[in-house]
Amino acid sequence: MRIERVDVGHVHQVWPLVESHIASALEHSKGDYTLESVKVLLVTGQLLLVVAVNDEGVQGAATVMFTSRPHDRVAFITTIGGKLISNEETFEQLKALLRSLGATCIEGAAREAIARLWSRYGFEEKYKIVGVKI
Repeated sequence: MRIERVDVGHVHQVWPLVESHIASALEHSKGDYTLESVKVLLVTGQLLLVVAVNDEGVQGAATVMFTSRPHDRVAFITTIGGKLISNEETFEQLKALLRSLGATCIEGAAREAIARLWSRYGFEEKYKIVGVKI
């Protein structure tokens, strides 16, 4: 399995291959994003699309938002679906890709099952994210 970045100019071409993976990830997003809003953020370059590909095609997809803090450039995983970070090899590829784009750390909001899975790759709980509409 190869982890690859999708150039913003190719998002429309790749969208039919990743839409179901993104949709499955959004089932757990608590309404922060819709499928259409993710697509808009991707085609405008506000989110990065990353795919996991093998000889049979796209097996998983993730979207990443970059933010800067005083000591880090954070690659924040906003959605992830299908098979992407499913083993040490694919996670190492993801780290290398994000590092090549300037990231110094990777974060993501994760439900408990995903937090347990990602703990295999060194993720530690930093804090819980809560929110309220005002």
